[in-house]
Amino acid sequence: MFTQWRISEDYKDLLINHKSIFIPENKEELLKIVLGDEKNKIFSVEYEYGGKKIKEATVAKCKNGIAVNYEDSYIRRRDPDCLFIADDLESDKPRLKERFGIDFKDLKRETINWLKKQDLIVMPFTTGGNSVAYDSLFIGPKNAAFFAAGLSYLQKILNYKEIKNDFKPLIIQVLAPVFRHSHFNGKQVVVHNRLPDVYEIYSYNLYPGPSAKKGLYGVLLYIGEKEKWLTLHSSSVQLVTPYKNTLVILHEGASGGGKSEMNEEIERKEDGSIEIAENIITKKKLKIHIKEECEIYPITDDMTICHPSIQKNNGKITISDAETAWFIRVDHIKHYGTNPVLEKMTIHPPKPIIFLNIYAVPDSTCLIWEHIEDEPGKPCPNPRIIYPRELIPNIINKPVEVDYRSFGFRTSPTYKGQIGYGIYGFMHILPRALAWLYRLAAPRGFDNPSIVKTVGLTSEGIGTYGPFMTGSKINHANLLLEQIVKYDKVQYVLFPNQYVGAYFVGFMPQWIGREYLARRGNRKFEKEELVIPKSPIMGYATKVLKIEDTEIPDFLLRVELQKEVEEEVLNEGIKIVYNFFKQEILKYNQNNLSELGKKIIQCFLDNGDLDDYENLIK
Repeated sequence: MFTQWRISEDYKDLLINHKSIFIPENKEELLKIVLGDEKNKIFSVEYEYGGKKIKEATVAKCKNGIAVNYEDSYIRRRDPDCLFIADDLESDKPRLKERFGIDFKDLKRETINWLKKQDLIVMPFTTGGNSVAYDSLFIGPKNAAFFAAGLSYLQKILNYKEIKNDFKPLIIQVLAPVFRHSHFNGKQVVVHNRLPDVYEIYSYNLYPGPSAKKGLYGVLLYIGEKEKWLTLHSSSVQLVTPYKNTLVILHEGASGGGKSEMNEEIERKEDGSIEIAENIITKKKLKIHIKEECEIYPITDDMTICHPSIQKNNGKITISDAETAWFIRVDHIKHYGTNPVLEKMTIHPPKPIIFLNIYAVPDSTCLIWEHIEDEPGKPCPNPRIIYPRELIPNIINKPVEVDYRSFGFRTSPTYKGQIGYGIYGFMHILPRALAWLYRLAAPRGFDNPSIVKTVGLTSEGIGTYGPFMTGSKINHANLLLEQIVKYDKVQYVLFPNQYVGAYFVGFMPQWIGREYLARRGNRKFEKEELVIPKSPIMGYATKVLKIEDTEIPDFLLRVELQKEVEEEVLNEGIKIVYNFFKQEILKYNQNNLSELGKKIIQCFLDNGDLDDYENLIK
């Protein structure tokens, strides 16, 4: 079989001269060997290095799936700087040889030689979801079967008995966890090698985020860059109001920016009320009542394809999902009853699901609010589940047109004595030119739970998918701007999360905002409905946000109305955001940026007002 596959001779040699090999026909067969033996209830993933065994992870069999917990807290979330380039093609990412002094040809040979001594899993699959499907191949050690299982959930596993004899994968993903110790000083490293006829991803760590998920995302971004289409870092949801009106929101943002939350129910208290904010100084809590929420029909969770084959050229972007399972963060689920829908989905799933960084005892029911601890008393901020898309209630499986694109920004507490950038109200309306600047600046924001800790206000990079992109940021800046200009019937809003001035709000702004927008419909905002804030970088604030007979207090719409936020504090917060934008946006002001892009950046540098931004893209 392998001799007929259209793969290079080094891979054929590996697959023929292996120690042992397992090729699963489906996800169910793969899950059976995750624990090494069907009789096992718990399994340690270990590797030999330096004359001793290194334990990387523990896998437990639970009633509702398998639970994976890593020994090293550093591996429990994605390192945003783990991507390295092995080839000589255009890229803004660091080169493997420059960073580590390692030639990839030598590293690849060593990796394949190591794999020859291991029991292997070989798994054909496709990358890209339903709209596009690129033939792919996974090769890795059998004792890391949980990693392969996660990949088989996130993308579509192929039955090797049904594929063509001359199977030719466009993508080859290789896993060799021990190399992070032997070659990379314990760091997460994912090496991308873009060859003319195949795209190689060599993953040297066991957390699936940088490789099985974001690594393959990088491939889609690279293909799209060459073919002039985008895979957006976003979730999307169709909302159906109590009056049966429909609206679609596509929510972009850096990791931790509320993408998964956009598809979740609003958190309610036991009495049915919604706690929208808590004053962090006085501890006063604000509650509202909404009798009927919109019905939620999820579309995408993190990787949203805008492929040319599904576009209708009617002024709205048409989207579909690039994944077959969702990598859902559940750090905000801290106790039973927080999100009854998601809790029910995970406690009694029709099929086994995969839990990461969540406490588990063999044969128990794994509970998504029981997060493992990074250290005593400090829960891991990145508990995750890998949940098959087919099991998600009300999931939409066809391409859908977008009405609004929202942007999530994790903002920090801001009040007298606490300078921060919590300067935004619950919802801001962005001119299209300004919306593009937010996608260039791509702020990670405050206390990001999804990545290894960073200090201060930092950028996720172009389109918020910068860490996964292997090509040119300028090419993607141009593609994003072209998309914004072309699809002129899409409106743009910004939802802060975590803090609005002196109030902790969590993800309430986007939950409340989506209820408001769904009832409002896609009618264009008129100037008399909006308020011009102190700085144009904030876009327009909303004058009133009312859902049926419930009105959100004006001091949650406009931070300057909070008595705790003095003018000096607000000015300092604006300065933080402005300086951050200036630092990030200037990176794109290069010769190969489009002329319109240069004009928008110059407008920002000239302190242009909102009318100036409006006039740049009408």
